[in-house]
Amino acid sequence: MRIAVRWLAALSAAVLCTSMASAQPYPNKPIKAIVPFAAGSATDQIGRAFTNKMAEVLGQPIIIENKPGVNGMLGADAVAKAAPDGYTILIGTNSTNAALKSLMKKLPYDQDTAFTPLGYMGSVPLIIAVNNDVPARTLREFVDLAKAKPNQVTFASASTSQLVSSEMLASMAGIQMTNVPYKSGPAAMTDLIGGQVNMFSADFAVMLPQVKGGKVRGLAVTSTRRSAAIPELPTVNEALGLKDYELIAYFAMFAPAGTPPEVVAKLNAAINAAAQSKDIQDKFAGIGFVVEPGSPEALAQRSKAETAKWAKAIRDAKIEPQ
Repeated sequence: MRIAVRWLAALSAAVLCTSMASAQPYPNKPIKAIVPFAAGSATDQIGRAFTNKMAEVLGQPIIIENKPGVNGMLGADAVAKAAPDGYTILIGTNSTNAALKSLMKKLPYDQDTAFTPLGYMGSVPLIIAVNNDVPARTLREFVDLAKAKPNQVTFASASTSQLVSSEMLASMAGIQMTNVPYKSGPAAMTDLIGGQVNMFSADFAVMLPQVKGGKVRGLAVTSTRRSAAIPELPTVNEALGLKDYELIAYFAMFAPAGTPPEVVAKLNAAINAAAQSKDIQDKFAGIGFVVEPGSPEALAQRSKAETAKWAKAIRDAKIEPQ
């Protein structure tokens, strides 16, 4: 009888402790942020900077977990299927939350309904660059080279932005290139420097240091305006006499669908505080990163518009869903 009473008392205490813990205001334990791309990528660098600032605001550590694969799909899927309690969040991009729907024949989650928008972080253009041994000093010369050798010119890609920017270029310039897929941007960069691939279109975080260091040759930026970070590079439109070429990589945070509104509000406030931090703005100004604090509702509207925009870009580039 005494054993039963002790067991009941212990069980009651455990239930009481659990109830008290769950009643504590969010967050009361560490938060996991899944980066769906490899360590060293722009998503990883920006995500780590933001979550460090957010941890200061929230009073709990935010632990980064890199889960790369399938243009970010594996990491996004892990968040889509996580408990909607605010303790698992996604460092999302145009890959995971706009383009994958058009790039894949079937996703393991519904991209339109699987996530709760938390907040927009910012955007960054890409640089189109070639290996130093490629006999092209300008983007026009590179296009001429590719026209003379259909499908013999190779380009690397490890994300949606990298793939679509290159395929858009090929489609609009009337050239045919061969894609060489990689699991990470840094790995693709290593092979570009080594000459295993001819061309790579990647975000400033990955590409700019290599261009500035003379390891590869920058040809153009993918934005509609030249970047203050490297003003000597023309835009694709300038280099080729085009009007409508533009591709910008962006970053935003999402939680699983069903995350409570009060949790979303706290996370959004922390994201915006990080975006407004001078430390982060100064840290990434050199890679052309433009912060844009905003509400979860604004991110929801942006996600819809970007999904439609990327669907059109993928169709126009004649990229077949995998």
